[in-house]
Amino acid sequence: MEGKLIVISGFSGVGKGTVIHRLMEENEGFAFSISCTTRYRREGEVDGRDYFFLSQEAFEDGIERGRFLEYARYSGNYYGTPAQYVFNQMKKGIHIVLDIEYQGAFQVKEKYPDAVMLFLIPPSARVLVERLVNRGTETREQIRSRLAQALTEADQAEQYDGILVNDRLEQTLKEILRVVEDPKCAAEFRKQNAGLVQEIKKDLNGILKTW
Repeated sequence: MEGKLIVISGFSGVGKGTVIHRLMEENEGFAFSISCTTRYRREGEVDGRDYFFLSQEAFEDGIERGRFLEYARYSGNYYGTPAQYVFNQMKKGIHIVLDIEYQGAFQVKEKYPDAVMLFLIPPSARVLVERLVNRGTETREQIRSRLAQALTEADQAEQYDGILVNDRLEQTLKEILRVVEDPKCAAEFRKQNAGLVQEIKKDLNGILKTW
């Protein structure tokens, strides 16, 4: 049986990295996609393990030939998801997980409609703020920028196949596995949690006015 392509997006601080790590740690048959990039290879990085390192010319040729499921340019460097690598893994029965923002997610969905897009949200805007503050890695202004970005991303959440509340990790994992088994049930989670997205948007607006 062919594997599925699972796209996971969500606000900064919602816990995407932890969810994806545990998903692959506890379940066989899942793999994280290896991206292509034109940025300089850092010490210790291995081509084909950390990234596929390409020249700018090779990357732009790949764009012209439609070889990426999605791509973007950040700080002068290209980053993208190689379509052939992903499809080859899926043919082996491996479920491929992508952790990308909504612009990239919509590119993937356009090129591969069978991709299952899941958007992770916190149980409340207050919890999101607490998680960002408790990380202790960013300034108040940087956190404000994260919250403003979350407000923009919330406007896109209802275009995803499913919306999952990442409150209890084990429950989130169970819901992801349920969607992988039956992608149609993603719509249930979207309908179930759409109201909470609206509450979070309203509360984020209020927080940003006083932050």
